[in-house]
Parts: sequence; structure tokens; C-alpha cells
Amino acid sequence: MTSVTEQLSELAKKRILIMDGAMGTMIQREGLAEADYRGARFVDWPSDVKGNNDLLVLTKPDIITKIHNDFLEAGADIIETDTFNATRISMADYGMQELAREINVEGAKIARRIADEWTAKTPEKPRFVAGAIGPMNQSLSVSPDVDNPGFRSVSFDQVSAAYKEQIEGLIEGGVDIILIETVFDTLNAKAAIFAAQDVFEEQEITLPVIMSCTITDMSGRNLSGQTIEAFWHSVRHVKPFAVGLNCAFGAELLRPHAVTIAGIADTRICVYPNAGLPNEMGEYDETPEVTSGLLKEWAEESLLNIVGGCCGTTPDHIAAIAGAVSNMPPRLVPTSESIMRLSGIDPVQIAAIEPIEQTL
Repeated sequence: MTSVTEQLSELAKKRILIMDGAMGTMIQREGLAEADYRGARFVDWPSDVKGNNDLLVLTKPDIITKIHNDFLEAGADIIETDTFNATRISMADYGMQELAREINVEGAKIARRIADEWTAKTPEKPRFVAGAIGPMNQSLSVSPDVDNPGFRSVSFDQVSAAYKEQIEGLIEGGVDIILIETVFDTLNAKAAIFAAQDVFEEQEITLPVIMSCTITDMSGRNLSGQTIEAFWHSVRHVKPFAVGLNCAFGAELLRPHAVTIAGIADTRICVYPNAGLPNEMGEYDETPEVTSGLLKEWAEESLLNIVGGCCGTTPDHIAAIAGAVSNMPPRLVPTSESIMRLSGIDPVQIAAIEPIEQTL
């Protein structure tokens, strides 16, 4: 029986794969009120829950199903579960820690059902579900107390345990891929990697992992200070199915950093940028034509294996992107020289030094 990794690998050799767009953007379009988020089950919940988008897999599953369907209809090969913040640490903002696993299971089941329906309709174009694992609302690398740089509100073990619970729920719900995305703190991402590998070992399975970093300034560093190359050195040991970038900027400003990661990673490149930069109202104005035109140039430069959209991108954006890269060959995955690669906030490579011949 062909594994998911083998199936994805064969498809990725033939064409650039398409991811979906922004779940949050599509939910905002629904104009939901507090009562919509609560539904009947949480009508008496003691705190406000509006804005807890992951909760909608329990209270408004029809809306989440429709969003997935719209992105699949637009041409997405891979859809992301509505579970970006569904860890008990992040859910503590709403007092909903105990719902974390249930949300992940149900979020995965919703995406699984609609993906399978589309695979049945278009067997020549199978659809896949990526379990979305966000960066969490706590940082292991950055202190929340400016007067105490050494203070951390959570430990590595706590973060890893929260991610493990999330990953177990996603797998129970039927995801194909573990997507560790919007990585602003590489140590948080390492906790997620550790959790994933722990679950894989316990359940005697292996799922493809995609790692996606988010840079926070034009110098190309994430919030914990790492360059793109240092980030790659930090996560390369997991042998991800793909690595890349999402969120941060639009395609125009993200391009130099995509060139960097594409030039060093000996795996597939996955990029899903925002629809440009937000305007004064926090909304995204970049049209599908502009976004797809920019990403078509990336494809022409052999930078892409998987492409989609992040904040502000709609099914129209995904349809335009899918059309723009449909006839473009995917980036060839390069081989990498076997040398020691280390990283702090910057990368270090230690190569063998040829002995110097000495003459008398």
C-alpha cells in the first residue's frame, strides 16, 4: 500500500502542489457575532469566545466545511485544518483548555470528509489534509517580562506536552500531514517536532512534516532572531517533506528570503505569503491577479514545490495561483554536501580542512 509520503512525493515530482488560503480571512467574511461562536453548547460560557476561530469546528462546522470546500473547488491539493491555536496553552485565553483535543479531532474530521469527497469526484487529483499547528501564544525564547529577560511563562516540557495532545487529536481525526507553521520562535517549533516524533514512535506511524517559518523584519529573521539559513539548520534533522515561509509579507517582499531557503534546503520548498501588506484598517488589498502574477515569477525561477496563500488570500487568490503555475515545472530538490551545520541566531558550517603539505 502506497504511503501518503510516497503519494505526495510522486505528485510533487510532476507539478507544483497547491495549498489553500486564509481560514481566518474567510471566517471574518462571515461576520459572526459572539452568539455564533458560542452556539447552543457554550451559550452560558463565563468568558467571551468571539475570535476563537478554532471553536467553530464545534459550533459552526457547516461554515468551516464551506470554507474548505471553496478552497478545494479553487484547486487546492492540500487544505489546512481549522486548528491553528488549538493547544491547551493557547485555549487558556478562553478558559477552554480541556477542549483542545476535541477541537483537533473534530477539525481534522471536517477537513478529512470534504477532502475525501473531492478525491472521489476527481480521483486524478487526490486531496490531502494538513493538520495546522500554530506557534502558540507563548514563547520559549522571549521573556514576556521586559524587566526579567530570563523569565519564561512556560517550559519546554509544557509546550511539548501541549503540542503532543494536539498532534494526537489531529491524527485521530485523520490528517495526512503535520504542518508546523508560522514559526516565529524556533524553540517552540522544536517542541512541536519533539512532540510529533514522540507520537510517531508511540503509534508506530510516520506522517510527512512541513515546517514553515515566519520572518518578522526585512533582515530575514524570525522573532527569536534566527536567519532563514539558521532556522533550516535547526530543523533539518526532522527531514521534513517540505520547508519554507508563510505569512509575514506579501510575495513581493518575501521573494529574497524564498530565494535564500530555496538555495540551501535539500527538500521541497513550500511558500504561502500574505495578500500583500495590510492597509490602515488591517485588511489586505492585493488582488488575486497581482498575487498570482508574482508567484508565477517565482515558479519561472524554479523556487516552488508547494504554494498557497496566507492572510488575506481567498479562494479567488488560490484559483488564480493554481492557474498561474499550472504549467510550471516544480523546483528540483538539490543534494546537499554532508558537513556539520550548526546554528544559533546565525548559521555555522564546519567543513573538513585539507591538510597542508609541508616542505623543508
